[in-house]
Amino acid sequence: MANLRDPYQVLGVGRDTSADDIKQAYRRLAKQYHPDLNPGRSDIEHRFKEISSAYGLLSDPVKRARFDKGEIDAGGNERFDRNFRRHGARTQRRPGGDPFGGGINAEDIFADLFGAGRRRTGPGAGPGVGGAAGGTKTRGGDINYSVTVSFVEAAQGVKRRVSLSNGKSIDVTVPPGTIDQQKLRLRGQGLDGAAGGPAGDAIIEIHVESHPLLSRSGLDINLEIPVSLPEAVLGATIKVPTLGGTVALKVPPGSNTGTLLRLKGKGIHDEKKKLQGDQYVTLKLVLPDPPDPELTQFIEKWAKHRTYDPRKKLGIG
Repeated sequence: MANLRDPYQVLGVGRDTSADDIKQAYRRLAKQYHPDLNPGRSDIEHRFKEISSAYGLLSDPVKRARFDKGEIDAGGNERFDRNFRRHGARTQRRPGGDPFGGGINAEDIFADLFGAGRRRTGPGAGPGVGGAAGGTKTRGGDINYSVTVSFVEAAQGVKRRVSLSNGKSIDVTVPPGTIDQQKLRLRGQGLDGAAGGPAGDAIIEIHVESHPLLSRSGLDINLEIPVSLPEAVLGATIKVPTLGGTVALKVPPGSNTGTLLRLKGKGIHDEKKKLQGDQYVTLKLVLPDPPDPELTQFIEKWAKHRTYDPRKKLGIG
């Protein structure tokens, strides 16, 4: 088996890097080397698997600590120094060149590591090497992946094909209403377990791209839309974007900046709770740019005989 690179080097971070910075490094590299963005590139696929494996180790605080201590290698496998003996939670150094020292039989060590199937044979001893099946069932490690979807796809739900480190490609369902950094768990799609133990899981972190106009608050969608002076004063029907496409919206006469209009049922659907959000549209009055000379002259004449104080309710003198 080829030696795995140091996970810190793979992600391009230092050993004192915080967990958040490690996550950011992984996200950046995962986007750059994702196989879906580089079809047909076996070198890119290998690099992506290497990045995912490195993050899978460093994102787990326990595994990261054990790797830093030299207890496991970059693949998460136990590492045993020839001059050390692991026993329970202790690590004891043995004097001299004998890796087991102190008259301890080597097969006792294998019994500790691999189970009764490796015990010594002899009078009064348990089954020999060829006896009971050895090894302790150990669950395989989880592997982290990332998937990027648009704002609308996250709100409405979408399927994404994910290439796993084991060579499989599976379709992942991103449920409607998914939020940024929400995680999906694919059971049994992680690293293989040891000695017949269960496989780990694949953890899919969803990254939601921002929308240039829309934002969300729970199940509701928010939109700030500019309107002209004639539209605000006289009323109008304008087109506004929604999750399902462009719809017509009536602007009432005499509308102002901050006027809030509702598009019922145009928000996010929650299947579990059987709820449907709305879309709220906030109007923003925008004057001509550059200023219109005729409008300016009209306002000057109008203002001479009609005055109003929009800040009166604020108590500002």
